Amino acid sequence: MNKLDPQGAIRNEVSQIGFPNGPGTRAGGTCHCRHCGSPLSETFVDLGMSPLVQSFVQVDRLDEMEPYFPLHVMVCSDCRLVQLRDYVSPAEIFCEYAYFSSYSPSWVEHARLYCEMIARRLGLHENSRVVEIAANDGYLLQHFLPLGIPVLGIEPAANVADAARAKGIPIVGEFFGLELAQQLVAEGRPADLIIGNNVFAHVPDLNDFVAGLKRLLAPEGVVTLEFPHLERLMVENQFDTIYHEHFSYFSLLTAQRVVRHHGLDVFDVEELPTHGGSLRIYLTHADSSAHARAPRVDMVLERERHAGFEGRVAYTRFGERVRQSKRNLLSALIALKNENKCIAGYGAPGKGNTLLNYCGIGTDFLDFTVDRNPYKHGLYTPGMHIPILPVEMIDEMKPDYLLILPWNLKSEIMEQMKHIADWGGRFIVPIPEVEIIDPRGPARP
Repeated sequence: MNKLDPQGAIRNEVSQIGFPNGPGTRAGGTCHCRHCGSPLSETFVDLGMSPLVQSFVQVDRLDEMEPYFPLHVMVCSDCRLVQLRDYVSPAEIFCEYAYFSSYSPSWVEHARLYCEMIARRLGLHENSRVVEIAANDGYLLQHFLPLGIPVLGIEPAANVADAARAKGIPIVGEFFGLELAQQLVAEGRPADLIIGNNVFAHVPDLNDFVAGLKRLLAPEGVVTLEFPHLERLMVENQFDTIYHEHFSYFSLLTAQRVVRHHGLDVFDVEELPTHGGSLRIYLTHADSSAHARAPRVDMVLERERHAGFEGRVAYTRFGERVRQSKRNLLSALIALKNENKCIAGYGAPGKGNTLLNYCGIGTDFLDFTVDRNPYKHGLYTPGMHIPILPVEMIDEMKPDYLLILPWNLKSEIMEQMKHIADWGGRFIVPIPEVEIIDPRGPARP
């Protein structure tokens, strides 16, 4: 497999640049569903044009042109998969990646608790094999090492893969798909547990990816996939979780439909608070009787049906709510700037860059933003060119307001930064609706 070509996608190279013959691509002005191949005509939400959210800009390139791509999200009228067209390939996004999972203590703790839970639940031991797809910097697999459970990470981004290797985690530096799964099985390395945390949404060739899961999984093995739940995205107005590296957005209904097509089935599901509300689904071979189906699977499916996820109206209402949220946030920021308040950002996450670019929030609103990840220091946010500084600059500059861009970590951030109350500082949380929070007292709208 070509390491720079996701899921063996040399065969799809023509479709990646906008010509026919591939789901999720344009053919004479028409795009097709990346799962079922049906023509896409229904809009979910249109966030306009945006740069790649992890394409941070170096100071000597601020005057250069940045590529912008549409953030026009469609919904398939047949299988109801919500999706972006694949205007860019994962090779362009992930081969050098600015997101290091280990810089969020709460996310590392989430991973540790999962590892301990799943090891007990599946009875994993020294002869088991765990494979994580999109292993990032080893934030998760490191917790299996003290348990004596063999692990293998798959991570195409060279910079974060090196960080995982430094922790003693073996890494295959390629994109995952059927071809790599066949290679690993041929080497005698089928997996008793396959983990995919926040990777399911990141693959344009969805069918190839799930076929790879099926091929790599041992006969009685289990796959767990975590991904933001489309239901929570809609209910909580989480439009900023839409960006080009997220090709698909899943309800349980659509996720089940996709995996069943490839001979896997969902036997359990957990609803998690991570990333604003996620699902963790448990998969096994459809013909396996090793794992009984939990009642909560059908409970979530029925709730989604009741919310209209098999129809059309539930999807079409989302766009207007997003537009109203943009107006509300800009109104709040304009009012504060008219009072000569200093506003800084906290964090430079992908979701934050979607928010900044869609709302047109640049240095006329934010003097700077800060981030715990030193990899981003000295760079500028894509599109809006807001300087990214170390967290210590908050104490030096003492802004009146902190706009929390990774709002899914707001509790963690407000605890870390509660001392801004010493100079009268307040927090702004933009999602689901703009909220100003005083560390010393109750919130005001």
